[in-house]
Amino acid sequence: MEKYTEVERSIIKRFRKEIWRKFITAVNDYQLIKEGDKIAVCISGGKDSMLLAKCMQELKKHGKFHFDLVFMVMDPGYNPYNKQIILDNAEYLNIPIEVFNSNIFEVVASVPDSPCYLCAKMRRGYLYKHAQELGCNKIALGHHFDDVIETVLMSMLYSGQMKGMMPKLHSTNYEGMELIRPLYMVKEADILAWKKYNNLTFIQCACRLTENCMLGDNGIGSKRQEMKELVKKFRQTSSVIDMNIFRSIHNVNLDTMIGYQKHQVSHSFLDEYDSKLTAENMTQEE
Repeated sequence: MEKYTEVERSIIKRFRKEIWRKFITAVNDYQLIKEGDKIAVCISGGKDSMLLAKCMQELKKHGKFHFDLVFMVMDPGYNPYNKQIILDNAEYLNIPIEVFNSNIFEVVASVPDSPCYLCAKMRRGYLYKHAQELGCNKIALGHHFDDVIETVLMSMLYSGQMKGMMPKLHSTNYEGMELIRPLYMVKEADILAWKKYNNLTFIQCACRLTENCMLGDNGIGSKRQEMKELVKKFRQTSSVIDMNIFRSIHNVNLDTMIGYQKHQVSHSFLDEYDSKLTAENMTQEE
């Protein structure tokens, strides 16, 4: 049996509950994939995107409807060592990647403020553009459950707003393109367990600015890393807190919110405050 076959089997068998079922649930519940889609699976070289690629391959083999896949690697300026790791892992895992180049690392290296934000934004644009050129209508990213709840906490604590990470988004700059996140319900700990079980090694951070964290599972100091530590403490306190954070963005009670935004328009509870009282009185009189 080829090694990649063992890796594929582990997703379906050993990690069926932790990974495969949650992957399938997200695909179904959020309607991420439709008949006839052509999806560019975006591979950064890390554990999340590599697992996503294998899950998408398995879904295509065993799914109930037809869709096409392209496995796309954007080289933003990796050093030769990191790039070779990506190429070796793709071959080892039987993922037929297509590599294209960009100069993102070179550009962001000269930016003093928020280089990571600019890098992420530029990456997204390059991915959309190249995927569209390949005839794709969707790009798939490897964000997972922990990314979702960390985003919620980070927006509350550092931006003063309730903001989530959506399981799918329409592109505002590339007509007809959509972004999907099929690992939305899969926890990072289970991805790490899958990686360890199969004795796999991936790059984590290949940016020229942070190459000290090139390999391994320990991230650099950042606001998101702070959120990871906070979530870790929550999990030590209670086994349900992380899931309750996740569920909270599915169950927002607007009747208890002071304000909210929709389609970039701000709304206040005062907008309907008096009219609600009138409506309640009329209902009682009836």
